[in-house]
Amino acid sequence: MKYISTRGDQTPRRFCEILLEGLAPDGGLYLPVSYPVIDAARLARWRGLSYAELAFEILSLYIDDIPPLELKALVDRTYTAEVFGTAAITPLTALEPGLCLEGLSNGPTLAFKDMAMQLLGNLFEYELGRRGEQLNILGATSGDTGSAAEYAMRGKKGVRVFMLSPHGRMSPFQQAQMFSLQDENIHNLAVEGVFDDAQDIVKAVSNDLEFKRAYRIGTVNSINWARLLAQVVYYFAGYFQATKSNDEVVSFTVPSGNFGNVCAGHVARMMGLPVKHLVVATNENNVLEEFFRTGTYRVRASSETYETSSPSMDISKASNFERFICDLVGRDGARTKALFHDAIVGEGAFTLTAEEFARVAGYGFQAGRSTHADRLATIRATFEGQGVLIDTHTADGVKVARELREEGVPMIVLETALPAKFEGTIAEALGSEVKAPRPAALADLESRPKRFQVVPADTQVVKQYIRDHVPL
Repeated sequence: MKYISTRGDQTPRRFCEILLEGLAPDGGLYLPVSYPVIDAARLARWRGLSYAELAFEILSLYIDDIPPLELKALVDRTYTAEVFGTAAITPLTALEPGLCLEGLSNGPTLAFKDMAMQLLGNLFEYELGRRGEQLNILGATSGDTGSAAEYAMRGKKGVRVFMLSPHGRMSPFQQAQMFSLQDENIHNLAVEGVFDDAQDIVKAVSNDLEFKRAYRIGTVNSINWARLLAQVVYYFAGYFQATKSNDEVVSFTVPSGNFGNVCAGHVARMMGLPVKHLVVATNENNVLEEFFRTGTYRVRASSETYETSSPSMDISKASNFERFICDLVGRDGARTKALFHDAIVGEGAFTLTAEEFARVAGYGFQAGRSTHADRLATIRATFEGQGVLIDTHTADGVKVARELREEGVPMIVLETALPAKFEGTIAEALGSEVKAPRPAALADLESRPKRFQVVPADTQVVKQYIRDHVPL
């Protein structure tokens, strides 16, 4: 399997060549030259596999430069009941007939990002050990990516993490998960701005090829193909749990701001998973919902980015969206670059042609929007009606799923985090007497000593911080 850039660089690269990278040299994102297609016989053979067995089968289609036995050992070490709290790894919970949740938040940081990040940590350590090299991970987080990355990388040989987050714009729990880590290889930088400011810094550093190579910069954001690939697995796992035969189709609703989670669903669907619709659920920052409704992708300025009660989706520039658009325009790198570089840099937006927009429906996408009031009402209704407590982002998904589900097509909502991470909003929805349970080991999380640095939204300041903490 070889990988190329969305923006036209056709230089074929193998998986381990792009594993430690973020953006391609031309500023694009990596995609496989083609998606492997799963026939009926293979799909039938996969039904009934354990999660780790299924992950190995899927990853093997995309990774051919790690010996199979070594890849299997990495996967088996990652997806265990000890790490994820259940042998099912991603169990389904029925909410009502035809609507269920896929539990993705049973990992160490109580968020779906653990599903990919735990594997990424093991892959990074393996490949760096094989090369005898070190890696400095630069990432941006709006809430859960940072803690998942840091918990996956803490103590890993040859790895440092520099994680940027929007100062004061995460929940107290999310912030404490990151800032309370005292490991020497973990660096938290709180950026004075919004998530998109932090993400822009990561991209700017990645585009400075001289600096990137000198300081061995890699990324764990969803622009990293390996992370997105790991997320493809739970679409197959959810499908097998929700159906009895491979003649059935399902739909997925995915709370989304950066398009990474739902982009993995797009890959699964392109591989042949019987998915009717991929429903994108946004919060008040509805850049993606607007696109699927109008064909216009309009990036918002920091001043236009709302601070909401589902903060991990407070994103107005969806980094992974470029991968889907590249597929939509027939892998035309020049057209993708014209949209995501020329138009976005020049005008802050692009609009598809009528012909291009007409193709979107063929990829199964739908979209909907949720507000703070919707969030509270959905948390309340789901708790009182089904006895299930959900977090704010999952509530956005459930609200939109209930609006768009179809008779006879099971709708699977991807759970994004445990409600303990958003206690303030849970109390607002249900009253202070209802407490979101949290693991005993995290009971005193917010009161632990914190280690972080506040920095301006300035690429040069972040570069200098890296220089000061990375020996050449």
